[in-house]
Amino acid sequence: MQRAGDASRPACDASGPLFREPISAATASRLAGVFAALADPVRLRLLSLVACRAGAQVCECDLSDESGLAPSAVLQHLAVLATAGLVAGEQKDGWTFHSVQARALRELAAALNTSANAA
Repeated sequence: MQRAGDASRPACDASGPLFREPISAATASRLAGVFAALADPVRLRLLSLVACRAGAQVCECDLSDESGLAPSAVLQHLAVLATAGLVAGEQKDGWTFHSVQARALRELAAALNTSANAA
């Protein structure tokens, strides 16, 4: 374990943008919105249910069935995920089909790109 002021070795092997230099206020604001959206376990599970489709779209009705949530609750949570840029919806035949926005996930993963050293 690294003690405060001990610069002999880094606490982690950090290569993501958060660790190379301070991020801009705009980037911090954008990432905070993403983290806030993901801070809810229901939204995190819904994102996982959509992401597991490997690029395919999933109907909001299927998400309601799989999550056990009321359709209105699913829609509210998906709206938060969409505002954060994590999912997008497309209207087809009166239903909304959702897909993960891979670019947003790549950006999030890149920002957090770090691997902790075993102590």
